Amino acid sequence: MVEFGGWDMPVEYTSIVDEHMAVRTRAGLFDVSHMGEIEIAGGDALTAVQHVTTNDASRLAIGQAHYSALTTPQGTFVDDVLVYKLANDHFMLVVNASNIVKDFRWIAEHIQGIGDAVTVNTSSRYALLALQGPVAREVLQTLTGVDLSGIKYYWFANGEVAGVRCTISRTGYTGEDGFEVFAPPSAAERVWDAMLQAGKGAGVVPAGLGARDTLRLEAAMRLYGNDMDDTTTVLEADLGWIVGWNKEEFIGADVLRRQKQDGTPKKLVGFEMIDRAIGRHGYDVYVDGGKAGVVTSGTQTPYLKKAIGMAYVPPGRTEPGTPLDVDVRGRRARAMIVPMPFYKRARS
Repeated sequence: MVEFGGWDMPVEYTSIVDEHMAVRTRAGLFDVSHMGEIEIAGGDALTAVQHVTTNDASRLAIGQAHYSALTTPQGTFVDDVLVYKLANDHFMLVVNASNIVKDFRWIAEHIQGIGDAVTVNTSSRYALLALQGPVAREVLQTLTGVDLSGIKYYWFANGEVAGVRCTISRTGYTGEDGFEVFAPPSAAERVWDAMLQAGKGAGVVPAGLGARDTLRLEAAMRLYGNDMDDTTTVLEADLGWIVGWNKEEFIGADVLRRQKQDGTPKKLVGFEMIDRAIGRHGYDVYVDGGKAGVVTSGTQTPYLKKAIGMAYVPPGRTEPGTPLDVDVRGRRARAMIVPMPFYKRARS
């Protein structure tokens, strides 16, 4: 157990490798109730969401979610978020645990004057449980009358899970198919126990922060505070696809449009170690003999059985096949830029 974002969180229940492999081959259950929820409601809620986030929320249908970002006027990250459209006048943003207070204040400040739009930090109303892996749907289906096969990726529905009224979202942070279940905190333990019991025969195991990190890295999902922060823009993090380029305006739009046209001073890439070494977070990265940056995330992955990572490199040196060196405890180890994601699940 470790302190994380003000919560006591499990790093591992048995071992990171076992939990990682369970999610890739069966399913794992994560308690991610530390994540925050911030709601924006009112007649001008859409205008408010459009102003403070990069993606185009006008394209969302009720019951649909998308990945987006809260950005500064410089186009850098306040946070990365999921935006859920609950109703035409009601949206929910799921934010990172360590950023809840900061994000709420940022949103409240920047939607002032937009008219009929208010924001509320509703994090205390939700527990969040994530069942992730190839057998997640069939296991969860035994606990709910909601037709889970009818929920498309990045859509959600309301219904009972283990007799508890919940919101069931087909989302996750592992690269696998799966569901995130929003439940009342008072009933979270009941839903957790029911999921584990339902999945017992299928080999479902509880999983902690360690496996969550190695899984998301294999899937090349960015981690706020490591791979992006208020010093990196959305385009530098290679996330241009979460920008609604046709929107009239949003915070940071001018900078991001200029970078789209002129290029960025650095860009996040994926790499794979060639030498027997692991490039870990904070290790220096060299390109053409000169220091280019640091490893933002890196590990030896249990499923791919490769040492992989992400780092920022100069423009013009981002193509797959480009050689890198990583300083591993005073020794330069060879690596190579490779396409991301490192792992992509087979579609059924």
